[in-house]
Amino acid sequence: MECPNQTAPNRFILSGFPYPEELEVPLLLFFSIMFILTLSGNALIIGVMISNLQLHKPMYWFLCHLSILDMAFSAVVVPKVMAGFTPGGKIISYGGCVSQLFFFHFIGCAECFLYTLMAYDRFLAICKPLHYTNIMSWKACLFLSLGTIIGGCLNSALLTSLTFHLPYGEDNYVDYVFCDIPAMLRLSCADVQFNELMSIVDVSFITMTCFLLILASYAYILTAILKISSSEGRQRAFSTCTAHLTVVFIYYLPLFYHYMRLGSQDSMDSVVSVFYTTITPLLNPVIYTLRNKDIKMALVKLWVVNPE
Repeated sequence: MECPNQTAPNRFILSGFPYPEELEVPLLLFFSIMFILTLSGNALIIGVMISNLQLHKPMYWFLCHLSILDMAFSAVVVPKVMAGFTPGGKIISYGGCVSQLFFFHFIGCAECFLYTLMAYDRFLAICKPLHYTNIMSWKACLFLSLGTIIGGCLNSALLTSLTFHLPYGEDNYVDYVFCDIPAMLRLSCADVQFNELMSIVDVSFITMTCFLLILASYAYILTAILKISSSEGRQRAFSTCTAHLTVVFIYYLPLFYHYMRLGSQDSMDSVVSVFYTTITPLLNPVIYTLRNKDIKMALVKLWVVNPE
């Protein structure tokens, strides 16, 4: 199909997700509360870990990294979703659309790598405790964390350039809640089969590889935990691992649902995308706080020292 006008549009209009008009104000209030809770909850986790010397360990370093990414993930999408409930708020500039797609996949890919590193960290701590300190040094932690950022950035740059290298015609209506690859490919007036294939292969390879590595790590971890003679030791190991596994499944299940159905135009896709960009970043600090004894004790100490 040829483009009647190959000049890139200077703006796009986001459709958002379908909702009854009478729910506009309640939904705006809901997303505002979710956004504030996400930022404050993750910021609290970061503050507690920085201020408490007992939490200056690799596991909490990665958790602090995850909180930063969660805050950024939410900030990329949720403010524009909230703006969509206001007059003229669904309009996004061409540059804004490119930036949103880039940072969305950048942070999402970095989180996939980070979840894998967190599983590897638990594998070393439980299965290789005598070598843990030497392998997972602070220099190694910094190097691995930078690797997740660089890897996510390079991968997202590839996907973004492939998407916006396509010609776009006069139609600038994005049938989605934010600028993402499937919606932008549907909007292009060129043959997008190669782009669809590349997107599926790229996303599938990264997510499935990371997910399988996480499962493999926990297969070894489970075997090691069952060999622990102390019931208290088994319970403590299970506690830290189940928290991580819970957030992994909460993150990956909506991701698999959405990107394994790349050509779908189901309205439910918008709801799913809102879940893993709005709810998941909020659940992560809650889950880790409830399941981690050290963090709960640090929060109690913080409250006792600064009751006001």
